[in-house]
Order: sequence, then C-alpha cells, then structure tokens
Amino acid sequence: MRTVYWQDGQVKMIDQRLLPGEEVIAEFSTVAEVARSIKEMYVRGAPAIGATAAYGMALAAQNSPATDRDSLLHDLRQAKETLDAARPTAVNLSWATRRLLNLAEHTVLDNVDDLRSALLAEAEALADEDVEINRRMGFNGAAVVPDGANLLHHCNTGSLATVDFGTALGVIYACQEQGKQIHVWVDETRPRLQGGRLTAWELMRAEVPMHLIADNAAGHLMRTGQVDVVVFGADRVAANGDVANKIGTYKVAVVARENGIPVYCVAPTSTVDLSLPDGDQIPIEERGPEEVVEVGARPIAPADAPVYNPAFDITPHRYVTGIVTEEGICYPPFRQSLRAAVERGRAAVDLKRAARRLTAASQKVEYC
Repeated sequence: MRTVYWQDGQVKMIDQRLLPGEEVIAEFSTVAEVARSIKEMYVRGAPAIGATAAYGMALAAQNSPATDRDSLLHDLRQAKETLDAARPTAVNLSWATRRLLNLAEHTVLDNVDDLRSALLAEAEALADEDVEINRRMGFNGAAVVPDGANLLHHCNTGSLATVDFGTALGVIYACQEQGKQIHVWVDETRPRLQGGRLTAWELMRAEVPMHLIADNAAGHLMRTGQVDVVVFGADRVAANGDVANKIGTYKVAVVARENGIPVYCVAPTSTVDLSLPDGDQIPIEERGPEEVVEVGARPIAPADAPVYNPAFDITPHRYVTGIVTEEGICYPPFRQSLRAAVERGRAAVDLKRAARRLTAASQKVEYC
C-alpha cells in the first residue's frame, strides 16, 4: 500500500485525516499545497514526509517557468524553504529536500527539461529506496522479537507513516511473515489518536492479533508482565541516540525500563541527525489547542481552556535498548554505532546513484 506517489504530474497520497472512516486519495498540484499536506497532516510519519517533500521538489521543477538552470535553481531553493517550514521536527523533510537540491546544484545537463526529469527520477528513487529500507529494518528488528511475544507499540509507524511496509510496524509485519505468533498492544496515542485511527486499522487489515488500549493502560500492562518488547519509530535521532518521537514515547520508555522491558526505536539512517549532539537540540513542534480540546470536532473540554500541545517528546538514549536501522541494530555507545550505520547507509545510496548515473550516461545525460 503506497502512502504517497507521483501520478499525472501531481503528488497523490492517502488523506490520513479521514481514516479509518474514509479512504480518500488527495491530490496536490503546487508546492504550497504539498507543504500544506505536510503541515495539516494529510501525510505524517518521518519517512512518508520525506518522500512527499522529494516529490514536492520535483513538482517545483515541473511547475517552474524557468528556461535556464540558474532560474530553476532559484525556484528550487524557494521551494525547499517552503517545504522545510511545514514541520520542523522530522529531519527526513529537510534531508529529502536537500538531496533533491544537491542533485540539481551538482548536475550538468543539456537543458532544464533534462534536469526536471532527473529530479523526478531522484524523487521516485528515494520513494523506492524507502520501501526497500523498511523491509530490511523490519527483518533486522524481527531478530530481537521472540516467538509468542506481546509487543507494545506507540503512535503509527506502518505503511501510512512510510512509503510502504513501515518502520516499527515493519518489524511486526516481518515477524508475521516469519510465522511468529505475536500480539500487539496498540496505544491510542493522544491527542491525534494515530494508534487508534491508523495503527489499529493497519493491523486489522493485516490480520495481526492486537488490542487497542488507552495510553494510560500501558504502565499496568508492563507491571503485570503482559509486555515483552516495546517498539516505536522516530522523527529524529540525535548523534548520542536521544530520540524525538510522538508525545508520550518518553513516558512509555521510562516505565519499560522500570519493569525491565527492552525498548527498541526503529528508524532509517536518514532519520539520524549527526549534526545534533543530543536531543535537547531537536526543535519540538507545538500544535494548536483544538487537537486537545476536541476529538473528531466534538468538544471534550471548555473551548477556551488554556492548552499546551507539544507534538513530540525526547526519550534520552539511556532508556533505549537499541536503535534498529536498515544497516543493522545500533547499540550503546550510540555515538559510534549510529555514525557507522549512517556512513554505511550513505555509501549504499551513493552506489545506487552511481548506477543511475551509468544508465543516464547511456542516454547521453552527463553528470558532473
């Protein structure tokens, strides 16, 4: 199930705001619309946001009236600023726009139409890589999940949070493919209920045994021995292994440590931000009060109640057993293991890009 894709000159995606009630494909034709789709959470989840941003850059190139390379680069830089501002916490957004802009800045082509084609091809490649990476992560993570395990999962990290397959839910799907008899406790994940609306919907479609629980039930389940492994995703991972993820993750990880339960973050190396030494440097997005005082547009608190609504929290690395990536599972000391995984991930992307350059060269497209 592809969450986001390019078709007929538009960026198309499942409108996740409407799930589980309706399955609607939203279509976006401008960079401003794509940025809005990210900000208003038509699409969410760090990898899916990254792919959407990449397609947004390709769309900027398609829509630009530029007839020369410098003018097109100017329009692409403006598009990157617009897209990057949509949501500040998920590093995959700026990672993807930077990847597309770097390609444009360091590629020599005969004309701007060739550059437009190259940018769309790069966006498609990024999306395809996400699916492959997710499957590798899933099977890496499945190795630490015993047969018969009860897993606790926070937020949504499946196909809906990626291009396809998923990160932490990808681990669960990999366990299912391996025939492991697992069961998942699904945190509802207030305030936007990504667990209740999205994860429960995904797991039920995939016929994975699960129960939806109120967020506040997680501690009881852990204390009474009904949780074997905790898994969640990430919107950004700092160099020391601190994890920014959906609000409530920190509380889950702390209680898991108290009860001796292993905690695994599952995230691609593109989500690791080696430029930030620790989680205190990660910007935390704050969202509007309506998400807290309303559920499905129905009031559950006074409309004028003062609200503080951070979308993410930081889980310090000491509460994380390991970080599952496509390049293997990183264990403490995270500064060393994460850097090594990121370097391997970059090398893999460079090899694939080199292969595409050879193909392009055969079509008389010259890359510098």
